[in-house]
Amino acid sequence: MEVTGTHFNYYLICQRKLWLFASGINMEHTSEAVYEGKLIHETSYKQRSERFKEISTGGIKIDWFDTKQNVVHEIKKSDKREEAHIWQVKYYLYVLEQNGINASGLLEYPRLRKKEEVLLTTPDREYIKEATKKIEQIIAREQAPEKIKISRCRGCSYFDFCYSGEL
Repeated sequence: MEVTGTHFNYYLICQRKLWLFASGINMEHTSEAVYEGKLIHETSYKQRSERFKEISTGGIKIDWFDTKQNVVHEIKKSDKREEAHIWQVKYYLYVLEQNGINASGLLEYPRLRKKEEVLLTTPDREYIKEATKKIEQIIAREQAPEKIKISRCRGCSYFDFCYSGEL
């Protein structure tokens, strides 16, 4: 299985969520938060559709790619998982680099009117190589990793799946 940007993001948030998603158990379609994020993606920056392209390559799907400036634009609803968002963009930059495209990234939070530049460094490349191996190992497991018991689970689209029947 080819590692995607979503796999990389989920790896940093919750390894159980990563395994469930990679195993074809999708709960995003029932999540209001995911729906709201899609609306933000579709309604923010409408003028970009003429200048930028949404592209898919090497297992990644980039929200907007500025082909003239070689900038990856990733749009997110909230900065609650900002570290995972940054690494998702770095993963996109890494995959593009592996395909001969040197680019930079811009992480955008339209509702917060916040933008953050994302660059790929040599230590980042090493981390991504190691993390990709770990992601592949998690995905190949026979059983899902144990659920994590932390407050961030309540907003997760897999919350009911993981915690049904528990108080």
